[in-house]
Amino acid sequence: MTFEIIIQVILFGIALAMDAFAVSITEGLTFVDINNKKSFFIASVYGVFQALFPLIGFFLVEGITRIVGVAGGIKAGEILSTIVSWVSFVLLIYIGLKMLIESLKDSKKTPEEKIPSKFTIREVLVMGVATAIDALAAGVAFHNTDCSGSAMSTTSTIWLHATIIMVCTFIISLIGLYLGHFFEKLFKGKYEITGIIGGIILILLGIWVVLSHYFGI
Repeated sequence: MTFEIIIQVILFGIALAMDAFAVSITEGLTFVDINNKKSFFIASVYGVFQALFPLIGFFLVEGITRIVGVAGGIKAGEILSTIVSWVSFVLLIYIGLKMLIESLKDSKKTPEEKIPSKFTIREVLVMGVATAIDALAAGVAFHNTDCSGSAMSTTSTIWLHATIIMVCTFIISLIGLYLGHFFEKLFKGKYEITGIIGGIILILLGIWVVLSHYFGI
């Protein structure tokens, strides 16, 4: 494993963390009871999931390759990448639309009727999966060989690479949470506006996941 590969993994980790960054901004915007302890918990959850799914993708393709050969492993990786992109798309669009519709309904209520969004472990776990599931494809990419016949990761180095991704995601998610909370303060209790913005962010993120799979953007 060379220094060049470490740099590539760090850049890969930053790119993968953009999903978590966008969602962290959303949660910083919408959770009115966010604090340092909850922010660190959210960032930790996103970091762990963002590291776990590449491991699953890598070892899944590794197992298939050992059973059916390299060609079969490559084909399985392509199918897996497509499936996880669409699953991530569906989850993000559903959550984003739900948030958007509820916020639009809140905009018609009186201030006394409005119920602000608050931190829940369940929602954080759901969003952790929704943002990290497409990282399964990263595990596939780490397993695939380049033109020289070498893969970015091996069964031993993939653990270090997953740890790098986890750290990158944790830091970037924490930045997103504080950034979102900063903007939430500017709206001064206008919860429906932060919910609308958050819903739009999630919908755009879902669309981006699919476009990036097919067009590499």
